[in-house]
Amino acid sequence: MRYAKRTLIGLLASLWLTGLLLAGCGEETPRLAPPGESGTLNVVTRNAATTWYLDREESPAGPEHDLVSHFAEYRGWQVEWAVLDTVADVLQALEEGEAHMAAAGLTHLPSRDARFLPGPSHTAIVEQLVCHREARPLPRSVEQMADVEIRVTADSSYAERLASLANDHSGITFEEDPRTTEMLLAAVAKQEVGCTLADSNIVKVVRRHFPVLEVAMNLSSGDRLGWYLAADQVALAGKAHEWRDTAAADAAIKAMENRYYGYIGEFDFVDLRALNRRIDERLPAFLDAFLKAEHTTGMPADLLAALAYQESHWDPKAVSPTGVRGIMMLTRNTAESLGVSNRLDPIQSIDAGARYLADRHQRLPEEIPEPDRTYLALASYNIGRGHLLDARELARELGKNPDSWDDMQEVLPLKADKRYYPGTRYGYARGYEPVHFVQRIRNYRDVISVALQAGETPLPAP
Repeated sequence: MRYAKRTLIGLLASLWLTGLLLAGCGEETPRLAPPGESGTLNVVTRNAATTWYLDREESPAGPEHDLVSHFAEYRGWQVEWAVLDTVADVLQALEEGEAHMAAAGLTHLPSRDARFLPGPSHTAIVEQLVCHREARPLPRSVEQMADVEIRVTADSSYAERLASLANDHSGITFEEDPRTTEMLLAAVAKQEVGCTLADSNIVKVVRRHFPVLEVAMNLSSGDRLGWYLAADQVALAGKAHEWRDTAAADAAIKAMENRYYGYIGEFDFVDLRALNRRIDERLPAFLDAFLKAEHTTGMPADLLAALAYQESHWDPKAVSPTGVRGIMMLTRNTAESLGVSNRLDPIQSIDAGARYLADRHQRLPEEIPEPDRTYLALASYNIGRGHLLDARELARELGKNPDSWDDMQEVLPLKADKRYYPGTRYGYARGYEPVHFVQRIRNYRDVISVALQAGETPLPAP
């Protein structure tokens, strides 16, 4: 880096002038009033799938959003969010007193503990070295990282990790990049960057969209994501830790994990590569039908597309050994009841499948909240309404909540357990199937939704 030369007199004059300007600015910007006084918790975060984002209804969502909202509700506060681009921006805003707290997928680090008050942690993660799967040889040990091109998000925990490794092992170099971790992972997938570091929860979410990403190795263990409080928010830090020790916090964290991560199964390169290819090759031909079905039934087009992919991989001529057929894999009886004359006609099939799912959704009690209502409707689509009603009754008998998908995931498989199904009205059913069915559709829907929002799949002309 080059520095301009200054004379001593010039430097002193500059400092004197700066002092005058600062004195003329008046008092420093006042610090935020504690949320206990104002009733508002000011939180700074960043926009990402693993932190805070707007969902398809343009409502705030994300792991950090949900946890902070639960904490604020517990204390009777409102939340005011400031959404910034990078971790460096988030930490700077917190240091400058623009927020009470940062909740942005931050790893708890000694260097950060020295600048801020550590709040409660909520998610265990591992820092992973991620490269393109075709890069050979992939580094499988720290020693093999020498001379590998590595770029990481600037001012991140990854930069600290690599700086530490570089001190202990010769040949390890890296560059800090202003782009986010998600953007750098995309750059690795496009082979614009050799490798990068990312937290395992981010890799888990992003890798579904870029199956060519490969985890070369884990570089840490025992790390945790959590909140940080401004240095003067001692009382607030205490309240945050107090909340974390409650059963309400445990329930909130469990719900967050189930909502955003629990349905993402083990990485399947072949399956996800096929999905991403078919989004380009097959989905455009049927997208207009999915959008029309959404308009007709209220069932979201991306959900219907994910359901159809689970059923047939968007093959309108698909036929199963059990006799179901078409892009929505309708049974003969279901098709006839919905007025379908040709199950292999994708327009008829998509319309009928959407109406059938909407009927399953409508027949559920109105008090069931979303997204549980949709997941239960999908389970009914798969296993049949009678078996779902059996499972809901069984849930009540077992002290579970029949309106909660988390609880019903545990109860539905009991329809195949001889200790339970003889006492149900409709008897035996492969109750584990709807659980996997819903899990896969949720996973597929995430990938399809991002592709549509990014414009990777062309929308039909209006």
